[in-house]
Amino acid sequence: MSERDGGRRAWGPNRLRPLRFVLVFGVVSGLADFVYEGARSIVGPYLATFGASAALVGAITGFGEAVALVFRLVTGRWSDRSGRHWAISITGYAITVVSVPLLGVGGPLALACLLVVAERFGKAVRTPARDTMLAEASTETGRGWAFAVHEALDQSGALVGPLVVAAVLAAHHGFRAAFAVLAVPGLAALGVLAYLRHRVPEPSAYDPAVRPDQTRTVSLRGFSRRYWQYAAFSAATLAGFSTFAVLAYHLERGHVVSTPVIPVLYALAMGAAALGALLSGRVYDRWSLRGLVALPVLGAAVPFLSFSTSVPLVWIGAALWGTVMGVHESTMRAAVADLVPPERRGVGYGTFTAVYGLAWLAGSALIGVFYDVSVDDAIVFTVAVQAVAALAFLPLWRVGQAGARPG
Repeated sequence: MSERDGGRRAWGPNRLRPLRFVLVFGVVSGLADFVYEGARSIVGPYLATFGASAALVGAITGFGEAVALVFRLVTGRWSDRSGRHWAISITGYAITVVSVPLLGVGGPLALACLLVVAERFGKAVRTPARDTMLAEASTETGRGWAFAVHEALDQSGALVGPLVVAAVLAAHHGFRAAFAVLAVPGLAALGVLAYLRHRVPEPSAYDPAVRPDQTRTVSLRGFSRRYWQYAAFSAATLAGFSTFAVLAYHLERGHVVSTPVIPVLYALAMGAAALGALLSGRVYDRWSLRGLVALPVLGAAVPFLSFSTSVPLVWIGAALWGTVMGVHESTMRAAVADLVPPERRGVGYGTFTAVYGLAWLAGSALIGVFYDVSVDDAIVFTVAVQAVAALAFLPLWRVGQAGARPG
């Protein structure tokens, strides 16, 4: 049993230091990202082989993201009420690593769409419980940095997965073979997760703010105005932010780049997401929510680049898209842990992601609809929504908030 120096609180039955726990969980998430980000890098073109339109691709992928986010309202409550964070996390990872290889079986468009959504449902199941455990382990390192390190490792898998998929496609093995290959890192993810569960049976022992006899509640009462303002801002930024599938659809249908290059662009986006997460994590621990002021500006710039027919601009757009996603997936998660009581983090995460998940569903679908009319319409819509997001950020800038600090 490990123990902090100076007679401070023991870590219970846990046999890894908090930072090591974060690192190993990052490996688990990296392997899982290898699987599902490898798949997501080609979902748009894959659905197009079944005759799907840009509007349908935007609607299905947006619906998948909404499922991944909105259903956390339910799974977050379940996580807080039951306290069974490990069981819920493992279940969610299993759903994802099974759904992706099944895409390679083929079948009608409806089945492919169902599996795309099922993969996202697995993320909905696991994420509130996983993020609660990460928040419990982040008291030593600083909230922003812990989530940033986890996200950087997570995105390393997201970088490798699309590159492997690109290699399979470049060898002319086709989409189905690419999906089948992703079963290998999926099995590895479950193996490392089982090891971590054995070494750290009670992550809550890391956090002095969590009491073993604490009453569990799933009520939304008492969540601060700051929490809801933050949720509104996050929702606005994602309502004006396309899923990568719609961008990939543009690249495929417009013959901007060849099909094997599309997952390479996605890999670049994931690498940029890792770097963006590390930078924004440090910024958050120093400047708190004010460090997010650039998000609407970056989000508004993405469509000018990614919907271009210029290959150099498309590469820059992919990197910028990934950077924005890295901030969303790391710092925005860290902030929620600071805005809600420790015993209600699952509900806090679930509610927060449900709000912006619905916004992303609506925004992604509308971007696809506007794109079918004209690229210019899609760009104008995106810029207008990001302008609204900038206005929604003003209350957060004025008031400020003390971010988490190490120790």
